[in-house]
Amino acid sequence: MSNEDYLKDISEIKNLMNKSSRFISLSGLSGILAGIYALIGAAVTYWLVMTYSGGTLFIFHGWVFWVSMGILFLVALLSVLTGAFLTMRKAKKNSEHIWDNSSRRLLFNFLVPLVVGGIYCLIILYQGRYGQTAGLMLIFYGLALVSASKYSLGDIRYLGYIEIILGLIASYYVGYGFWLWVLGFGIMHIVYGTWMHFKYDRQ
Repeated sequence: MSNEDYLKDISEIKNLMNKSSRFISLSGLSGILAGIYALIGAAVTYWLVMTYSGGTLFIFHGWVFWVSMGILFLVALLSVLTGAFLTMRKAKKNSEHIWDNSSRRLLFNFLVPLVVGGIYCLIILYQGRYGQTAGLMLIFYGLALVSASKYSLGDIRYLGYIEIILGLIASYYVGYGFWLWVLGFGIMHIVYGTWMHFKYDRQ
């Protein structure tokens, strides 16, 4: 057997081990759509706040606050449903099981920091400290991506690092929290989803 055959066999073994330990059917298109949902939600929220809260993003009055929270929830729900649908479709195409040890580990490691962060953000909102919310959302979402990357496409950890950095900046420059949220959840999702789509989905 030649050296090329040995290298080929080693590469195939490595690919099999990688598929058995990682869930690799995440869809780049779902990231693009999640970013679009975030931009639309942010635009509607911005219009509501600027129109009905005295022209400033720092003042929330009654129904404006709750409608904004509803828009945020709707963006998250649409992103999850779209991601689940496209991921299941890609998994079926790749003959990969949608619910196995690797997908369970991925989901667990993603949800733990995300749920903890979500609860903490609700506490902050209840206390009326709205300015910290955007930064905390970005930080905990970034931590969730980094944590989950061990059991999926390792490239998503870089998006996680970017989200964490943006979150830290938003925590320091509170006045720019909204725009950094738009950059992190909207634009970065579109950019990164596009890159992932052309790197993995079109193979």
